[in-house]
Amino acid sequence: MTVFTTVTTKSAVAPTAVARAAAPAGPRLTLGAAARELELRRGEFELAVQLGHIRTVPDPGGGQRRVTAREVARLRAAADFPESLRERVRTVGTGEGAGLLGIAPGRFTKLARTGRLTPVRCYLNRYRAVVWLYLADELVELALSEPELLSGRHPEPDGGQDWRARNWRGRRIAMLARQTDDQWEQAAAVASALDSAHLAEIVRDPYERACLRRLQPETFRIHPESAIAQAMVDRVLLADEPDEIEWYRLRLVEALADARDQCPAPRPIGDPAGERGIPEATEPVTKRSALVGVEPLAPRPLGRTGPRTAAPSARPAGPERTRRKPTPQEGGAPVQRSLLRRLRRGK
Repeated sequence: MTVFTTVTTKSAVAPTAVARAAAPAGPRLTLGAAARELELRRGEFELAVQLGHIRTVPDPGGGQRRVTAREVARLRAAADFPESLRERVRTVGTGEGAGLLGIAPGRFTKLARTGRLTPVRCYLNRYRAVVWLYLADELVELALSEPELLSGRHPEPDGGQDWRARNWRGRRIAMLARQTDDQWEQAAAVASALDSAHLAEIVRDPYERACLRRLQPETFRIHPESAIAQAMVDRVLLADEPDEIEWYRLRLVEALADARDQCPAPRPIGDPAGERGIPEATEPVTKRSALVGVEPLAPRPLGRTGPRTAAPSARPAGPERTRRKPTPQEGGAPVQRSLLRRLRRGK
């Protein structure tokens, strides 16, 4: 439901959204310039954009997205700038996160493996092991909403299932979809969760596959000759269970239909395939008409709630295991910096 507030003058009352749209946005800053104005490091700025804390706009010249001077002024006008903005994108690893919650690292890892915590980032360390990062704000919310998880019997993964990679994939693709209005870029984000075999089966046109590969978002920077590192990256990036794979297959077919409606994929001038039309997928279930009213396969029930869906502005990116409701921080609400202070206040 959309809520409108109003701006009142002596002679008129207009919706706030209309008033803002009428106001000049000012010059459009590059992402690097906006990060300097907001006193954020590159990683902090990128995460703030992905989480929706910083709004970006398309570049009229078709280049990298930009940030308006009005958006920068809005963020800088906060009373506790820049500390509040930095705190909203603060990430912690297992050790620091366990210390923040006052629990042992082993218990923290089990909470993450069972899906109580969803990673927001990850990287490969020097030993080619995956390191998961979590939003400090969300750890605070977990401590306040489910304090029983921090003591008592350790939560045990169901059947040894580790939900960190799966939850991260869903979250990552949802964040990528929110950053662009280009339907081909959104389709490329979904396609990044499927291996080449599934991609070739669904996207039979070679020019469309080339377009998706070109627009595929970068996640890890690894040495091209490191087969071991590439295998680790694939294990994190690619869906690996039947219900999750089917979820992304269905999402990709929908995203492709929207992208084709927006514009065809680039192809050589005079290519006869462009005149014959786009070949359909091999499976009848993946036709767009068959998707009307069809819900994607749900993940196995392992919690009190079902899969968390993406924000209404983006298509659902994947079945994500969670035991908590979306936090105020995911909607952009600020939080107190001290966990201990908040816990004492709640008593």
